[in-house]
Amino acid sequence: MDNYGAELILDLHDCDPRKFTRENIQNFFDTLCCRIKMEQCDLHWWDDLFTPESEKETDPKLVGTSAIQFIKTSNITIHTLDIMKRVYLNIFSCKDFDRHVAEATCHEYFDGTIMQSTLIRRY
Repeated sequence: MDNYGAELILDLHDCDPRKFTRENIQNFFDTLCCRIKMEQCDLHWWDDLFTPESEKETDPKLVGTSAIQFIKTSNITIHTLDIMKRVYLNIFSCKDFDRHVAEATCHEYFDGTIMQSTLIRRY
């Protein structure tokens, strides 16, 4: 059976939540895609940036920014959790990429400690 691609699942804890801005996340996607040689397509955001203060989330598992960067070969998804100081990242692509470059780039942009890094081969 042929290898279809891979999915990298990264969990970072004790990150710097001041770095969870749209600008920094956009720069992260730009740098990551350049370094792992992925072609960027659409980028979509989920957060409460323009939500009235009284309607903003307060649950620590929901306060943060999520984004999906579509790439020509699939997608990169990020979830940042401000209160918990965590980043959850998934990279899925049918094109091979260097997981260690992805890990280093994630650490560079958000600090923190990689608590889990799992690479799954897709068939």
